[in-house]
Amino acid sequence: MQQVLQENAELIVESSRRTIGPAIDAVANSELEAASFVLETWAAREMYQRTSDGLFFAAEETGDDIFTLTDFDSGDVVGESPDDDLEQIKPNSGIRGLIGTALVSFQLNDPDPEKREDAISSLERRANADLLAPLRASIEPETDPALRARKIRTERLLTIAYDPDEAARIAAIEEMSGDLGVDVRATLNPLVATTIRAYPDGVPDDVNVAYTLRPGSDELPRMDAYAMTDGPAIVSPDDIRAALQANIDGGSVGGIPVAQLSDPARREAAYAALAEAGTVPPRPTEADIDAALDATTFAAIYAEPSAAVTAAAEDALSAIDTNVGFNQMLDLGLDALSLASIYFLAAIGLAITFGVMGVINMAHGEFIMMGAYTGYVVQQVIPNHTTSIIVAIPLAFAVTFAAGVALERLVIRWLYNRPLETLLATFGISIALQQLAKNIFGTQARPLTSPDWLGGAVVLNDVVSISTVRIAIFVLALIFLGVFLFIMKRTRLGLETRAVTQNPGMAGAMGINPGRVNMLTFGLGSGIAGIAGVAIGLYAQVTSEIGQAYIVQSFMTVVVGGVGNIWGTLLGAGLIGTLHKGIEWFNPSNTLAAQTYMIIFIIIFIQFRPRGIIALKGRAAGD
Repeated sequence: MQQVLQENAELIVESSRRTIGPAIDAVANSELEAASFVLETWAAREMYQRTSDGLFFAAEETGDDIFTLTDFDSGDVVGESPDDDLEQIKPNSGIRGLIGTALVSFQLNDPDPEKREDAISSLERRANADLLAPLRASIEPETDPALRARKIRTERLLTIAYDPDEAARIAAIEEMSGDLGVDVRATLNPLVATTIRAYPDGVPDDVNVAYTLRPGSDELPRMDAYAMTDGPAIVSPDDIRAALQANIDGGSVGGIPVAQLSDPARREAAYAALAEAGTVPPRPTEADIDAALDATTFAAIYAEPSAAVTAAAEDALSAIDTNVGFNQMLDLGLDALSLASIYFLAAIGLAITFGVMGVINMAHGEFIMMGAYTGYVVQQVIPNHTTSIIVAIPLAFAVTFAAGVALERLVIRWLYNRPLETLLATFGISIALQQLAKNIFGTQARPLTSPDWLGGAVVLNDVVSISTVRIAIFVLALIFLGVFLFIMKRTRLGLETRAVTQNPGMAGAMGINPGRVNMLTFGLGSGIAGIAGVAIGLYAQVTSEIGQAYIVQSFMTVVVGGVGNIWGTLLGAGLIGTLHKGIEWFNPSNTLAAQTYMIIFIIIFIQFRPRGIIALKGRAAGD
């Protein structure tokens, strides 16, 4: 290797991008084991030439102006040298790019998987035609399945961009057609990129024309088109002013006194006089412009010279656009499902207190807030986020269950069958609870940090992904749906609740205590709201107003789904979540519009379905 470096010493020391190529090729093609070591050292600016004998070494400073020298062939330390006897080889960015290209060929087959992965990443960032052959050669011996897949994909992309064989490029384009990867679109888009050009003698046959243009269209304004022709140059007002200033003669220009040149018409006349005298170029007339445009053909020309390749690229991009549109709809559907699960989780407690008991509880959002703050407090005591969430869920239920029981015993029990008074009382309690939270926790948002295993996202492709937190909330919503159905259908409390809901008088005659059932039912609904608060706090900042963001949607979910029916609440949450995301998709810059249109839709909906999607049947339906 030292001999190779000595043979190219002049080129290496000169370090010119124009001339360095043969030196890099000599090292890369030497078939010596030290070739990759030299290239890496060279690119890292750690290669030095000893001025006393002209030998090259890898050098590292180990003391004050003292460098340790490593021989390239043996890899051993061969001595030390003072700074004044060494000349550092400092390749610029262009030379380092050339070295990196040569180095990739070695790294693609390096025994170290990390170096092979780095080489592929380098290829993905900075590819060129010279790397296609070594990349192809490295695919067959690759033993790592993941790296092999990346190499094959990168080879396909490089084939599309650089392979001289037109048929191979078209085959690669057709193979990648419909692929959602951003890298595929980044490779195909340059093939269909166009530039507008003017041809005074007509478009040549060997030019790949996308389409012709008419001057005066939106894509090609008339004067922009004229600027591309061979006609006389357009003279701007600034050009006229400069020409007049340069041709002042005895206090006048073109026979017009300088004092009169403040008038635009006089300036035009002065310039025309100068043009007639041949002093300045003449201004083109409208007839000149029309003649130049009529004699010129304007066309959008593909950057890619092969018409077959551009046709294949356009077909592939069209297929990709179709696939992207489908996946965008799928992504929108997942977002809607995620939002629906949040609304359902927030509304399931209200479905009990409002849907089953008929109590308009405007403080329901504050139970969500209490649950969120409970989770925050638990995390301050238990630093482990997984353990804290596990502890916070039942504790939030207990806290809000107790708060719900207290509210029912102290306030709600005296206001049954008086909806207006219940609404006003719970609204006042809502304001009081918000102020109490501000007094305790302040107005600053508090974070409820999710565990690390909930911090990522499930990525299906480059278009569709959903955060792990939202998946967990969706699963939690399904769990509580099952728990609620179990309680209402398989437990004594559920049986008594359904009995009191349908006919409280008959239930009391059968030995059921309606007051106790109402208390426990209200507490159950409040407890579920607390758990919803923990879940919502995982992705939203915990503040005293966190519950207010969901109280309106919770009421709408229950009303639209059907008062008193859990399946209706589920359908209502799905409808409202889908509607919300759909409106946001049409108007993504205005989230307030989505809520406004959603409320308008629901007002219209309840005109036709006043009892909701699933109307309550039986004796209670007439109440």
